[in-house]
Amino acid sequence: MKEQKNNINFTVFVASLGYFVDIFDLTLFGILRVSSLKDLNLNPDQITNIGLNILALQMLGMLIGGIVWGIIGDKIGRKFAMFGSILMFSLANILNAFITDVNQYTILRFIAGIGLAGQLGSAITLVSELAEKEKRGYYNAVIASLGLLGALFASLLSFFIHWRIMYLIGGILGLLLLLLRYNTLESEIFKKEQKEEENIPKGNIILLIKNFNTFFRYLKILLIGIPIWFVFSILLTFSPEVSQAINKGYNANAAISLMLGYIGVSLGDILAGIISQKLKSRKKPIFIFLILLSITIILYIHISYNLMIFYLFNLVLGILSGYWVLFLTIGAEEFGTNIRSTVVNTLPNFVRGSVYLIVSIFKTIKDYLGFINATLIIGFFFIILAFISLIFIKETFAKDLNFYEKS
Repeated sequence: MKEQKNNINFTVFVASLGYFVDIFDLTLFGILRVSSLKDLNLNPDQITNIGLNILALQMLGMLIGGIVWGIIGDKIGRKFAMFGSILMFSLANILNAFITDVNQYTILRFIAGIGLAGQLGSAITLVSELAEKEKRGYYNAVIASLGLLGALFASLLSFFIHWRIMYLIGGILGLLLLLLRYNTLESEIFKKEQKEEENIPKGNIILLIKNFNTFFRYLKILLIGIPIWFVFSILLTFSPEVSQAINKGYNANAAISLMLGYIGVSLGDILAGIISQKLKSRKKPIFIFLILLSITIILYIHISYNLMIFYLFNLVLGILSGYWVLFLTIGAEEFGTNIRSTVVNTLPNFVRGSVYLIVSIFKTIKDYLGFINATLIIGFFFIILAFISLIFIKETFAKDLNFYEKS
């Protein structure tokens, strides 16, 4: 019994490290966008517009990768998906250190996006099935909070290390992590399904859209996660432009904004996990976080009198985006073993992929409405959708995961 617990703890540790490297690599472009594109001889307007395009395509890659790795996780195994994704994004990041033009940059961020898509969902699926159902929230909070510190590490290093070396470090960290692969556990629930339920369709994404009730369950969960990536893709990644729009005298640093945002979301994940366990609810903490996030965005835009206050709001926005771990845990608890990996891998990556939609809408309306008005309209549109969706989601706290979705 003690040995089994130690093995579970080790698996949680490896999953946390995997997510650490994932977030380190995922945030690199946001942190290094300006310095790397300047090195490629782009002017300020190109840095913004081409930067938006590269970010959108990286997220589009994650959308595709979420499907691919999710299906692999349900058909072959949670461990295989978790470590296969690490290999892909690690190699892409190593190659990224040697690019010579924007086209190469774009292609490699797209490939890296596909690889990055498989890490978090596979880790949450695996640990959710290994952990005691009453403590599931704590384990997943550990993965999310420790993993998100990868963004802090990336932000700090970026002040001292050239952007090409940063990409190289990200790739090497991932390859080193692969050495721990064989000491991690596979889900017993998954192994039981593989042995006993040969006729159950596994990793079939069609199951999510074939039945209206199943599709509606999925869509509701998806919509509650989008405000988080609005915060990170617009407010934090493009914080230099946001700060300029608030006050022409501001000159915010995207690396600092993202660093503070990810410190915040790491703290927020711990806080959300604890509140969820204390209230024995996944929904109630998310309601609280969304209400506070709405208030904070309004204050952020209107009372950021100086850069110190601006950066403080970046930290608070991160904390209030910390319901990320609950969003993923609901996905793991809501769907059956045969498509659980597909669901939990696609959910965060469809949310991340929504950046493509968010950025496209933002680019279209910002020239007509102005940067600030466009930001508020898009942000509150998705927050309202999240509130409505959350009302109709069933409570999943401590739900038994040993069940299947029927075709």
